[in-house]
Amino acid sequence: MVKRTHGYRAKCRKLLSKPPRERGRSGLSRLMYEYQIGQRVHIDIDPTYIETAPHRRYQGKTGVVIGKQGRAYVVEVYLGDKRKIIVTTPEHLKPAT
Repeated sequence: MVKRTHGYRAKCRKLLSKPPRERGRSGLSRLMYEYQIGQRVHIDIDPTYIETAPHRRYQGKTGVVIGKQGRAYVVEVYLGDKRKIIVTTPEHLKPAT
């Protein structure tokens, strides 16, 4: 019997894949959007950019931008009562309305 792997992207085939008509790079408007500190954002993982993607447990979560780190943003998210800090690039963020 072969032992199952528990890798970083395990059990996320459907979650981190795009439908056929959406494959490829996203539009520039999502990349060029500037987020302000204190702004609420949704985490929406873009599977095109694997290296900068947050863990799949944060997919769909809403957080607050608390800083900038180079090109990436520092986002504060709560999982239950725990405060988590996510460092991710704008490809994986959407402004919350």
